[in-house]
Amino acid sequence: MGTSSPSCSAGNEQETRSSLEFYTGIFGLEKSRMMEIVNQSMEELVKMATAGEPLWIRSVETGREILNYDEYLKEFAVEKSGMNNGPKRSVEASREVGVVFVDLPRLNQWKEMFPCMISKAATVDVISNGEAENKNGAVQLMFAELQMLTPMVPTREVYFVRYCKQLSAEQWAVVDVSIDNVEENIDASLIKCRKRPSGCIIEDKSNGHCKVTWVEHLECQKSTVHTMYRTIVNSGLAFGARHWIATLQLQCERLVFFMATNVPMKDSTGVATLAGRKSILKLAQRMTWSFCRAVAASSYNTWTKVSSKTGDDIRITSRKNMNDPGEPLGLILCAVSSVWLPVSANVLFDFLRDENHRNEWDIISSGGAVESMANLSKGQDRGNAVSIQTVNSKDNSMWILQDCCTNPFESMVVYAPVNISGMQSVMTGCDSSNLAILPSGFSILPDGIESRPLVITSRPEEKSSEGGSLLTVAFQILTNSSPTAKLTMESVDSVNTLISCTLKNIKTSLQCEEG
Repeated sequence: MGTSSPSCSAGNEQETRSSLEFYTGIFGLEKSRMMEIVNQSMEELVKMATAGEPLWIRSVETGREILNYDEYLKEFAVEKSGMNNGPKRSVEASREVGVVFVDLPRLNQWKEMFPCMISKAATVDVISNGEAENKNGAVQLMFAELQMLTPMVPTREVYFVRYCKQLSAEQWAVVDVSIDNVEENIDASLIKCRKRPSGCIIEDKSNGHCKVTWVEHLECQKSTVHTMYRTIVNSGLAFGARHWIATLQLQCERLVFFMATNVPMKDSTGVATLAGRKSILKLAQRMTWSFCRAVAASSYNTWTKVSSKTGDDIRITSRKNMNDPGEPLGLILCAVSSVWLPVSANVLFDFLRDENHRNEWDIISSGGAVESMANLSKGQDRGNAVSIQTVNSKDNSMWILQDCCTNPFESMVVYAPVNISGMQSVMTGCDSSNLAILPSGFSILPDGIESRPLVITSRPEEKSSEGGSLLTVAFQILTNSSPTAKLTMESVDSVNTLISCTLKNIKTSLQCEEG
């Protein structure tokens, strides 16, 4: 039960000599003290995952569990952290249970399992390698940058120690805990977010299913959040256990559908071979990962605010692609805008993913007939699917690859125009890693205001008070095929127009215009 993916583990074997009994490393903490802390944290996680009332109380209004903090302080010895002296802080605690299709080694690929939530992850140091085969007892110092799919919510940077332990033949636990002063070159005063013992307990239920109990317990410096996102962030939904579990379930289901060899015809139309299906699903996954990396407030991106023609804030950033064959070479401009719409997240998602509605909002396909020529499902919800669409206008025809994902927390519609002959070879099963693709798309969240009926009535059409949704629209365009080119005002203006018109079209179609 390792923890970091090969792509983000730090250092090679010679450097991980830290398993020495007398480990003081860069910590200034002896190994025995470190093990004492992680063992205590593991005990706390197990109690937090299994206790009922009075530690956790179920909210009558939302059905979510709420931590009884007085009870928590009675139950656990809480060390005073360095955060106590500084600015005000808030505590977020949540717990969620879910059943997933997963084999334990898959969870090693931590960053890959949560591409929409983790923008960066690294193993800073290995304190103990654990038992060779199954990593039982592994302890490592890690860093992660957690994100939402919008530049409007700052990312959260956390340093923590991760400890993996086999509790019984069927049960594993992974605990993450922030320890103050673990590393001399990490300035504690700059750390805005700490993990109290958090993590998951994974119980093998045989036949490929696991029951996962997730506990997320964060202590964060209070900061101002954009009003639109205040409810979803301050309620603990954005970075809470429910989001982690929903994302994990979605990713595991995608893996099951990717590996499946007995896919019914109705779930794989337009692609003749299994190899073709796998190649397309792989390309769609790469496209969506690239989208997740491009739209967040991560330190990969430097955002500049510009005003749109409709008064919405638009944020832009640019990057140079010198040599990555997976994207077009040259200067790439990304523009993003997030807005609140008075329609439910489900309605918005169904509207944006449906090829029959595409020409109502998509300026590129305006007026052209859009048809789906292939549709591959990658989950039980029909919204989890990859499709290839053709757009035939009088001037030209174009192919679009579209990847849709939905879970109870968030939905995404990601798409990109693709080279037709390149796509045809992918459909036959050829490797897609060198096919250049530049995704645009949408992230959709419920607005976090738990719905309460506004009126009491027996008429079904009056009952819907599902609240609104938070829509993030992102466009990426290649503004110049020379990476050394400078960004021009014309490019910024044209992408500004693109976002403004798209938003206006969506609002018109869904009959939710202002005024």
